[in-house]
Amino acid sequence: MNIMSRLILPLMRRLDPETAHRIGLDALMLGLGGVSDPGNDDPALSVRAMGLRFPNPIGIAAGFDKNAQAVRPLARSGFGFVEAGTVTPRPQPGNPRPRLFRLTEDRAIINRMGFNNQGIDRFAVRMARLHRVSSPRRASMGGRVPVGANLGINKTGADPERDYPMLVGRVKHYADYIVINLSSPNTPGLRDLLEATRLKGILDAINAAHPERPPLLVKLSPDIAHDDVPAVVEAAIAGGVQGLIVSNTTLSRPAGLLSPHADETGGLSGRPLRALAQDMLARVAKVADGRVALVACGGIETGADIVDRVRAGADLVQVYTAYVYEGPAILRRLKAETRRALRAHGFETLADARGTARA
Repeated sequence: MNIMSRLILPLMRRLDPETAHRIGLDALMLGLGGVSDPGNDDPALSVRAMGLRFPNPIGIAAGFDKNAQAVRPLARSGFGFVEAGTVTPRPQPGNPRPRLFRLTEDRAIINRMGFNNQGIDRFAVRMARLHRVSSPRRASMGGRVPVGANLGINKTGADPERDYPMLVGRVKHYADYIVINLSSPNTPGLRDLLEATRLKGILDAINAAHPERPPLLVKLSPDIAHDDVPAVVEAAIAGGVQGLIVSNTTLSRPAGLLSPHADETGGLSGRPLRALAQDMLARVAKVADGRVALVACGGIETGADIVDRVRAGADLVQVYTAYVYEGPAILRRLKAETRRALRAHGFETLADARGTARA
C-alpha cells in the first residue's frame, strides 16, 4: 500500500468529508498517491474505444478533480484514464455547506456540491500547461493515459446552447475526450436537458461550432424513466456523440440504507447505486447496440463488478466512491480481481468479454 492509502486515509476519515477531500487532492499533488507504469498493465486489460487506447479500463470519474489540479498524479497512480471537471463557464462556490456526506455503513456518499469549481479560464490554463509540458497523459514511465474534460453550466445565467459550445472550444485542443454533463441532480433544471429534443439541440449547436473536436460523450442519469431511455439514446447518437457515461448519482434512496445521513438531499453514489446503474447500463446498451462506446459508472467496487459491466456492454468503467474509501491502493486490487474474474468466466481479455451477457 502507498503512503496515502496506509497513513493519510485513516486520518482523513476523522475529518469532515469536504476537508478530507481537499487534503486528499493535496496529498496526490505532493506525490503521495504512488506511481504505476501504465506500460506494465496487463495487455489483457487494455481497451481501444473512440479511437483511443486505454492501458486499463478503470478511470476516475468527474467530480474528484474538478479543477484539473491532480491530473498527472492520478494518471501516475494507475488509472487507465482521468476525467477532470465538472467545470462551468464562470467560477461558482456551489451550494452551502455541509454538502458532502459519508454513508460509511452503506459504503456510499451523498453530495449536493452544486458544481463548485474555479471556472473554465483556470481549468483551460491547467489543461493547456499539462498538455504542453510533458503531457499529463504520459505517466512516469511513458504510458499513455487519456484525459477527459467534463463540462457543465452555471446555476444562474446559463444558456446551454451557447455555453456548451463555448466550453468545448476552450478544451478541445487539450482533452482526449469531452463529456457533456446533463445529469447532475444538484443544478436546478440540468436534468431537463436530457429530454431528447433539447439534447439534440445542444449537440447540434456543438457540432455547428466545432465540426472537428475530440470524441464527445454525454453523461446520463440513472433516474431516466425507462420509457424515455430509447429516445434519449437515439437523440445522443443522432447528435453525433461517440460515447455515453452510464451513470451519474441518483436521487432515489434504495431500501435498506443504514446511515443516519441517508435522508440528506443530493445525489447518492457508491454501493447502493450498483443495481440501478447496472440496470440502466443494460437498457442503454440494448438501444445503443454497439453504435457508441459505453462507460459504466456507479457502485463499482470489485473486479467482478468490472467484468459484469463489460459483459453488459461497457467498454470502460469509472470509480469514485470506492476510490474515496480505499485510496490509490484500490487500483492494484481491482486490476488483479478483474484478471481473476475474466479467467473465471473463461475469457482471456476484456475484449473477449464485452457484451457477452447482453440479452
